[in-house]
Amino acid sequence: MKLLHTADWHLGHQLHGHDRYYEHQCFLDWLAATIDERQPDALLVAGDLFDTANPPASAWQQLYRFLARLRAAHPALNIVLIGGNHDSPSKLDAPHELLRAFDLHMVGSISRDRDGRLDVDRLLVPIRNQQGELLAWCAAVPYLRSSDLRVAELGEGQDRLIEGVREVYREVLAEGRLRAESVPLIAMGHAYLRAGQLSELSERKVLGGNQHALPTDIFAAADYTALGHLHLAQNPAPGVYYCGSPLPLSLAEAGYFHQVLEVEFADSHLVNLTRLAVPRAVEMLRLPECSMDEALEHLQQLSLPPCELQARPYLEVRLLLPKPEARIRERILAAIDGKPVRLARITTRYEGSGQGLAERLAQRQLDELSPVEVFRLCYQRQFNGEPNAAMLTSFEEILEQVKESQP
Repeated sequence: MKLLHTADWHLGHQLHGHDRYYEHQCFLDWLAATIDERQPDALLVAGDLFDTANPPASAWQQLYRFLARLRAAHPALNIVLIGGNHDSPSKLDAPHELLRAFDLHMVGSISRDRDGRLDVDRLLVPIRNQQGELLAWCAAVPYLRSSDLRVAELGEGQDRLIEGVREVYREVLAEGRLRAESVPLIAMGHAYLRAGQLSELSERKVLGGNQHALPTDIFAAADYTALGHLHLAQNPAPGVYYCGSPLPLSLAEAGYFHQVLEVEFADSHLVNLTRLAVPRAVEMLRLPECSMDEALEHLQQLSLPPCELQARPYLEVRLLLPKPEARIRERILAAIDGKPVRLARITTRYEGSGQGLAERLAQRQLDELSPVEVFRLCYQRQFNGEPNAAMLTSFEEILEQVKESQP
């Protein structure tokens, strides 16, 4: 049996105001071609299909066109998708009956009966080959919100959220293990595990934060666990894998190895795992942190081949300045005028001391300082040097107005 594991597509995502429909379509085209070439038995998508709970219509169309394309080209391909923390559970579940008619399994949320019993059958999906023979069972558990969880009693030191998630997976995997007597049991989830490495900018911790990171033993009953949520591909425990996002979702992820995992089983054992690199459709250019003059020189020397707007690289300019400068954005835009590049972000850091008043004062008391001295120290915390005469004059004028307004 061969599976493809992917996650965190974030269809509809915008990078600092720039639409990424073209990049997502390039990825989906590559994924369809990869399925044509490698002929997997199943495609697993572990959550965050969309970037927001209310994605644009174009994102929905992109997803459904891709699913229709796969089903037409590969009638026997098992396709299992679960919701993530960015997705709307109800919107993913709305077309459930229609998708099921085409043997497409998309699970946005868990469901319970009136007595609170979990509908396990809906979460267990059989994986079959072209001849209809059972290859594996897949426990397709979507992102679990606090309202999904039920815990009868808590022991000392136990967390309600962690134990609630543990109970859901315990029920589903226990039933899955009974059904998968002689075939692999695959778990799917969208969660943050302990020891997982977060992206610097683009990821949201789930279940209330790092203190609710899930223990990896939740998935101990599974033969392979296909996870989504963390954009950096990683293997936090034996048999437990994050495939990572197929596209960089922030400029900080530009250096990630974006991939899809190909997982192969033989005789119910994981025998091979191949990392398939996703081609980068649009490059990300990040200037080294430098002065304004150096940045402008870098930009003027920038030489790129012509390309359509949607394929132009994203540009991040990182500045290290001694003090505030005027018209930064206008000067950068002028430097790249006519070049096939898109300005995504300007980050500015100043050469201040970074020391607070308490660190700078040492043995001096705050009441020993004049307001102007306090202003100078605060300025030097963020910027290098002294405030200029015009700024000091303005501060003194404001100070006088404040004094005059006091009764």
